Amino acid sequence: MAFGRFERTPGQTPMSDINVTPLVDVMMVLLVIFIITAPLMVSALKLDLPKTDGAPASSAPPRFVKLSIDAKGAVYLDDKAIALDDLKRSLNAQASKALAGDRGELPEVQLRADERVPYGRVVEVMDLAQQAGMNRIGFVTERKQTPAKP
Repeated sequence: MAFGRFERTPGQTPMSDINVTPLVDVMMVLLVIFIITAPLMVSALKLDLPKTDGAPASSAPPRFVKLSIDAKGAVYLDDKAIALDDLKRSLNAQASKALAGDRGELPEVQLRADERVPYGRVVEVMDLAQQAGMNRIGFVTERKQTPAKP
């Protein structure tokens, strides 16, 4: 007693190919999303930062205040133009908010100044930060390009 089939033509065999069309569709959508969002992650403020030979920072602190000064001397707080009086009020408010928080630690000031800015303007901004109690000030620079050795 056999349990085989009586017909001589072979039955349907399982398909061993993988349909990659959905995978390609998903990858193309992700690529378009990254192409659109990547320029948004770059700072919109164009500055020529001074070049240094110093070592790169090991790690960024979890909380910081980003101050920028462009070549004309205009001051920016988190990439938004701000007057010095408003900057003083904003830094004082951020300092009091940070001290009232759970960590009780003042944020670090990351100062980005164009290399053509007069030193006096940089000192004014640093003084406002120190008056607010923010004594940790970091200067953001770019690394110098070293020529390749032959």
